Amino acid sequence: MHAPGRLRGRRLWLPFLGAALAVAAVCAVAVLRPGAAADPVAAGGGDAPMTVAAPAALTLPDEARVLVFGDSWVYGSAALTPTLGFAYRLAHELGVETLVDGVRGSGYLKPGVDGPAYGERIAQLDPALDPDLIVIEGSINDRRLYPSGYRDAVTAAWDQLEAHFPDAAIVVLGPAPQVLPVEAATRKIDTDLRDLAAARGWWYISPIQEEWITTANYADVIDSGPVGRDHPSTTGHAYLASRVADAVRAMTRTTNVVAEAPLDDGAVAP
Repeated sequence: MHAPGRLRGRRLWLPFLGAALAVAAVCAVAVLRPGAAADPVAAGGGDAPMTVAAPAALTLPDEARVLVFGDSWVYGSAALTPTLGFAYRLAHELGVETLVDGVRGSGYLKPGVDGPAYGERIAQLDPALDPDLIVIEGSINDRRLYPSGYRDAVTAAWDQLEAHFPDAAIVVLGPAPQVLPVEAATRKIDTDLRDLAAARGWWYISPIQEEWITTANYADVIDSGPVGRDHPSTTGHAYLASRVADAVRAMTRTTNVVAEAPLDDGAVAP
């Protein structure tokens, strides 16, 4: 089993953030909301004392290799060129080498335009890639097939990912809304991924819960025209890269476990 945040034996390149961030852990894993705490959840219900914890802080070496795996959003669809997509931009944002593997139309259940579904794609990855961090994104493409077989497909894909890259830290980036209001199936996928990540002690980022895309910025982030087809615009990809980078940087600092802490407005909970 993969141990989150394992140090690979090289010098750290990401210093701890100077400002303390409340990092939410929901069901034993944080749904990261930089600048805001998650809704507290009591293990025993009501206002009972609880243990507050977050996944282990990420530690990455100098010249880290980051595999960004996902669907058309990772591919860079609707950007002026795919290499202006958010996954490629993370290299500049974080000062890392990014290895981008995005297949348009793909998901955990759904085969894509240019390749199979996630599980089969992961099985085909070269273990010699040896990433320090994996960001696995998406996918809204499963919303028409959900829920039949969904959790099993995610579990099998993640098992394969761990087997291929046992030394890599893994962060799950949930689906982001391509339309508003967020479709019901997309919200359920977001919840399932959060819970499954929790079971492994992995960091989970929820663009839906963090409200990365709202009515206030939708037109700036999403190209809803006939070319963009509800994918991020070039400007939108730059915005997403910034948000993902901020989230990853926040993961390099976690709050200490607080045992027997009473629930209050500032509590974060597993």
